[in-house]
Amino acid sequence: FPFMQVEFVKFDNVVMDLALDPSSHDVIILGNLDGDLLSDLCAGLVGGLGLVPGANIGETTAVFEAVHGTAPDIAGQGIANPIALILSAEMMLRYVGEHGAADRVRGAVEQVMTEGTVLTGDLGGTATTAEITRALAAAI
Repeated sequence: FPFMQVEFVKFDNVVMDLALDPSSHDVIILGNLDGDLLSDLCAGLVGGLGLVPGANIGETTAVFEAVHGTAPDIAGQGIANPIALILSAEMMLRYVGEHGAADRVRGAVEQVMTEGTVLTGDLGGTATTAEITRALAAAI
């Protein structure tokens, strides 16, 4: 990625920077262990793992996923928060150049969360996975 300006920073300094000012870095490239630790810290800064999308971007391939993984412990209970996965799809749309569609998805998430009437339990609400998914689809 020759268009990027690179700055090498010690891991503990990055942690402090993000705790004090989460917008202090645009892109952070880390190894797996440090990346897992830092992504969990950042998830806590924005409301939890249920909100955080993830991307693994290489030179020829990109994979988009929710950073929390598959959450098999709550599978089939209707309580999973789909926002992280939906925001992962938004990132994928942006990556493939579908900016209008990505903007609509992002706008729907922002609208539903701002209204606050249809939220899953991890966000202080009582909505099921299906209910918040329907609210997001309607907002799109």
